[in-house]
Amino acid sequence: MTLPVRFPVVSTENRDRRGFASDNEAGGHPAVLAALVDANRGHQRAYGGDDHTARLGEVLKGHFGPAAASFPVLTGTGANVLAVQAMSPPYGAVICAGSAHLATSEGTAPESVAGLHVIGVPTPDGRLTPDLVRRHATGIGHINAAQPSVVSVSQVTECGTTYTPEQLKALADCAHELGLVLHVDGARLANAAAYLGVDLRTLITEPGVDIVSLGGTKNGLLFGEAVVVPRGDDHPAAVKALPYLQKRATQLLSKMRFVSAQLVALYEGDLWLRLASHANAMAARLADGLTGLDGVRIGYPVESNAVFVALAEPVAARVRQAFAFHDWEDDVRRWMCSFDTTPDDVDGMIDAVKVATKQEVG
Repeated sequence: MTLPVRFPVVSTENRDRRGFASDNEAGGHPAVLAALVDANRGHQRAYGGDDHTARLGEVLKGHFGPAAASFPVLTGTGANVLAVQAMSPPYGAVICAGSAHLATSEGTAPESVAGLHVIGVPTPDGRLTPDLVRRHATGIGHINAAQPSVVSVSQVTECGTTYTPEQLKALADCAHELGLVLHVDGARLANAAAYLGVDLRTLITEPGVDIVSLGGTKNGLLFGEAVVVPRGDDHPAAVKALPYLQKRATQLLSKMRFVSAQLVALYEGDLWLRLASHANAMAARLADGLTGLDGVRIGYPVESNAVFVALAEPVAARVRQAFAFHDWEDDVRRWMCSFDTTPDDVDGMIDAVKVATKQEVG
C-alpha cells in the first residue's frame, strides 16, 4: 500500500525543482497548451456538443475501432468510478488487485458514488490472473453477497508492470465466462503500449476489454481523461446510460471542449506514444544506472515509466534532500519518470544515490 509522500517544502525559491514523486507533478506539454488556447476562441455548445468533443470521438474510433464510444471526464477517479458503475448493477462488486487505485487511492468513491463493493486481491506484482479472479468471484447468485460484476485491472499496474495482450485476453475470456466484464484502468495505458510495442486496438479492443479509462493527465495533459467503450455496439445499455451517470458522478463538464481539445492534441497523432516512450526510456536509464550499486535493489521489473528501488532509510533520507519521491512499502521507494524528465534529471538522481550509498558505507 502506498505510504504518504515526503516532500521538500515548496517555495518561490525552489518551485522549479524537479523530482520523481509522480508523473502527475509534471506540467502540460506545449502542444496541449496550444490546443487549449485554440479551444478558447469563440463560443461553442456546452456539455459535449462542441466540435472538439466530436473530433475526439472520431480520433478514438481510429484507435479502438469504429464502434468505440467515448466520454471525456475531468479526473482519473471519475473515469474509473464511472466506468465500473456503467458496467455494474447497483448491488455489484468489482474484483481488482489489492494495490489497484480502485482499492487504495479512490477514497470511498467506488462505494459512495457507484455503490459498489471492492474486492482487493493480493498479487505479487500488481497483476491479476484468471485463477485469482475465479478464486475471488464468490457469492454469485447468493442473496447475501455483493454480486461480482466487473474485473478491473490497471495497465500499467501500480507496481509498474504491464499486461500483454495475451494476458488481457485470458482475463477477458475468464470474466466473460463468469458473466462479468473487464475494465482497464488505463491511466498509464500509453506507457504500456510503448513498452509492448503495440497499438491501442491490439492492446484493448482485440483482447476483449469491455471498457477502459483512457489516461491523459499523467502523459502531458493539464487535466482530463476519457471513458471509452471500445465495442459500443456490444454494450448499448452502458453507452446510453453513461451521459446520465456522468452527470450523477459530477463528471459532465459544461465546457467539455477544454478536456476534449487536450485529448485530441494528445491522441490525434503520435504525441501520446512519443511522450510515453520518452518517459519509459528515462525509467530504463535510471534503472540501468542504479543496477549493481551496493545497497540498491530494483524491486519490480521496469516495464513502464516507474522504477521501484529497495533503499535503506538513511540512504533514502539523503537522496530525498535532492529529489522528491514516494515511499512505497517497507524500504521500497517509487521513482516515476515523466514526459519531461531529462537525462540530466536521471543522471542527477543516479549521482545522488551513489553519493548517499557511499556515505552510508563510510
